[in-house]
Amino acid sequence: MTKLGTSFTSSAKKVLLLGSGELGKEVAIELQRFGCEVIAADSYPNAPAMQVADRAHVFSMLDGKKLKSVVEAEKPDLIVPEVEAIATQTLLELEAEGFKVVPTARATRLTMDREGIRNLAAKELKLRTSPYVFADSRAEFDAALKEIGMPCVIKPVMSSSGKGQSTIKAADDVDKAWQYSQEGGRTGEGRIIVEGFVDFDYEITLLTVRHAGGTSFCQPIGHRQENGDYQESWQPQPMSANALSAAEDMARKITDALGGYGLFGVELFVKDDEVIFSEVSPRPHDTGMVTMISQDLSEFALHARAILGLPIPNIANHGPSASSVITARGKSENIVYENLDAALSAPDTQIRIFGKPYVNGHRRMGVALAKGESVEEARNKANRAAQAVKIKLNQ
Repeated sequence: MTKLGTSFTSSAKKVLLLGSGELGKEVAIELQRFGCEVIAADSYPNAPAMQVADRAHVFSMLDGKKLKSVVEAEKPDLIVPEVEAIATQTLLELEAEGFKVVPTARATRLTMDREGIRNLAAKELKLRTSPYVFADSRAEFDAALKEIGMPCVIKPVMSSSGKGQSTIKAADDVDKAWQYSQEGGRTGEGRIIVEGFVDFDYEITLLTVRHAGGTSFCQPIGHRQENGDYQESWQPQPMSANALSAAEDMARKITDALGGYGLFGVELFVKDDEVIFSEVSPRPHDTGMVTMISQDLSEFALHARAILGLPIPNIANHGPSASSVITARGKSENIVYENLDAALSAPDTQIRIFGKPYVNGHRRMGVALAKGESVEEARNKANRAAQAVKIKLNQ
């Protein structure tokens, strides 16, 4: 039987979020609905989750010594990673000392970099993946290109939101792609993966929840990306019963191997009835933001229930829905959002402004959500709403 206490008392259920972006913010809100005491941590002040958490710490998640000192000071009941780049060796040590890492320290370590999870999927579980080669140097990269061939995709083994990722279609792309891969990784220069293209009809995110009652799946989410970063998503993605069954089977295998309770974002390619594994994150997924309007329990609510040991008897879907990102380009620490009245003029439309304190270059600042009679209608409404929002970058 799960017991939850009261914040700021000796009975409080204390949760430390490692990463405080827009996904962490929604997780914090859902945890607080159950009376949890939430501590948000990130590398910069006033991050989105910090704006709703009970208190915050600012430090690099890769600083194992600082991470351990914060955990020992706060003594959280749950440590919830919300970003990829974390001192995973420290998490393994903390878990050995008795702290609870969500879903597990091992899962966080394996999914922190593309090498760990790719080897688990392809070599241990024998799941079908795209052809791939890892490289540590320019010479190894050039050799990998010869083995994989063009076109191909190059990514740092540890990055997010498409940073450091590019597509090589011809010899003229090679030098630029290599340089970008060494600039865009979470820890700077280092190991990369070169992936061959696979022939697929569409790609999905299958949100998979491991909880006290077993494993549950959300309806498949389709999405569109640019340069590795999601631009819009929709639910449900139409697919055959055979393809959906194969996707659920693959998602169950990979999440069972990772273990623990929580929501996982499993990314898959689909060709006819065949499914190909791409990636998995042991936390809510950016494409899953559509569930804030498509389901009675969003991916964040599902994550909160699962990690608290609460039941998830069903997941009710509200019909065709979509999300579309709201982005800013430029540099500012004084951001104003305008034309929201026009953005929200259509029925069954919502806006989420993340509250990110600055932009320097290109940054996702919010998301538009919409429901429709069909996926196409929902996508059109969400895209119109997102495009209607005007972002003013003051100096």
